[in-house]
Amino acid sequence: MANEKIILGIDPGTTIMGFGIIKVVNKKMQFIQMNELLLKKYDDPYTKLKLIFERTIELIDTYHPDEIAIEAPFFGKNVQSMLKLGRAQGVAMAAGLSRQIPITEYLPKKIKMSITGNGNASKEQVAKMLQSILGLKSLPTNLDSTDGLAAAVCHYYNEGRVAVGKQYSGWGAFVKQNADKIN
Repeated sequence: MANEKIILGIDPGTTIMGFGIIKVVNKKMQFIQMNELLLKKYDDPYTKLKLIFERTIELIDTYHPDEIAIEAPFFGKNVQSMLKLGRAQGVAMAAGLSRQIPITEYLPKKIKMSITGNGNASKEQVAKMLQSILGLKSLPTNLDSTDGLAAAVCHYYNEGRVAVGKQYSGWGAFVKQNADKIN
């Protein structure tokens, strides 16, 4: 029996959530899918969060990933944007945790470095490198889906390394590692 696993990568967002799925068979990556959830048309932020949760559950129930890699919100000047991204990330994480799937967070620079060798690479550079690595015939118009795919590939490249990012195997692990954030 071949040693295989499926990795779901997520680029959380409240306008567009990108995701990509790879299968690893005997340490070789295979592209499964990438797409995005478009949320621009919804005004209500709670509707967006509900849709992110539902789509993540749907992906989990369809592809049965063994692990989830998620892009961590970057620290910017706009606190409201960070709060929205953090909520989107949290809802996607909650979906994975509700299905007992281990989750690892990666900073955007870590993902870019893993894919291109440059932590400051552009979305286009990351997408082109993924196209080359995975033999993709074409790239999507919006590059949020390639960002989700990049998170999955980054996770594969960092597998077995000690300091890959924050990992959560369930709610208990999340609470234990984030005790300072819980009131």
